[in-house]
Amino acid sequence: MAVKNYETLNTNTDVTTTRTLLHEAIPLTGAIVSGTYFEDYTATGETNIKNYSHGMFQSVYDYAYLSSSSNHIFDITMGYSNNSPLSSSSNEQNAKKINIYNEMAQTLLGYDLTGAIEVFENDLNTADDSGQMREVFFLNFSRLLTKDQVKKGSFSLQIGTGSWSDPFVIAPVGVTLTDLSASDTQGTNSTIVSGDYGLLYHSPFTASAVGVVFYQAGVAVVTASIFASASVANASTPASGSQDQFNDNNGTMYGITGSWTDLPISSSCDAIRRRVYNLSYNNTTEINSTIYFCRASSNKFNYSTNTTYTTGSKIRVKNVSTDTPVSFITTIGLYNASNELMAVAKLSEPLKKDPSNEVTLRVRLDY
Repeated sequence: MAVKNYETLNTNTDVTTTRTLLHEAIPLTGAIVSGTYFEDYTATGETNIKNYSHGMFQSVYDYAYLSSSSNHIFDITMGYSNNSPLSSSSNEQNAKKINIYNEMAQTLLGYDLTGAIEVFENDLNTADDSGQMREVFFLNFSRLLTKDQVKKGSFSLQIGTGSWSDPFVIAPVGVTLTDLSASDTQGTNSTIVSGDYGLLYHSPFTASAVGVVFYQAGVAVVTASIFASASVANASTPASGSQDQFNDNNGTMYGITGSWTDLPISSSCDAIRRRVYNLSYNNTTEINSTIYFCRASSNKFNYSTNTTYTTGSKIRVKNVSTDTPVSFITTIGLYNASNELMAVAKLSEPLKKDPSNEVTLRVRLDY
């Protein structure tokens, strides 16, 4: 093995850092979310949908969740604030719905100056408390798909607002929520604790948003008002009130009025999920790199002490003493201050080095 030649790296001129963003398209069709693995609600249900005994959220998989081949796609749940008109101690799972809303708001928005938990708004200008979204549902995407964050301006959710029997009765198919408005994808509000956000609009409405997507957290929040009326896609402003299309499922009533006040959370998750026609976004993987420029000047690294470099006390590459020395660079090692080997870079082929040339090798460490 060749004896190593050491050269000190100058941190000002020989070391730099870069950041690269890689994007991957994530298309989730409604057939995967609800339909492909449908069996029978009265028996085993959809095999790719997992409900829990606590009844606070529902998990969606791309295959039967009991299979080792399945991948977790997202969790879905809903909730309302304690100052919502739907809030009532007599409503089913009322306390859990309030707790879910407060937990998500606390995690994504934080607290106001008085110490109270912020409320979701359609402009996220948390200072004025206008356009509050008190009844919302949440899509919490898995890190397997979201990676480091959702790419800004890439989120699209096409969702039906019709009845259970025909959720896509309104043409075009439901409504499409997107974050394409560039001015609303910055997340500059200093009170937002979860990073950047984008407001979600759909084509019939341009005046106000109907949801928010939090890019780093990988969470989409959509107001319940998009389900409030069968003619919502033809209205001039978003409707408000109960979701009167959450009516029945194969003859089994989803509550008396179909509002969130008398639906269990799992039933609301079923009703919302069934209305997902298409969902897509681009994820982002952030690759941080440190680049080392390893420089071999003309008078350095021209010899080797590899045992095969000499024979009979003579250098193999020299016929006479005046011949130019030659070496071949094959490996670069990066050492710490204690001369402990930290990383190794191999060249694709040996690189010839002699006093007539200088070499700069670029070594990149990704993390």
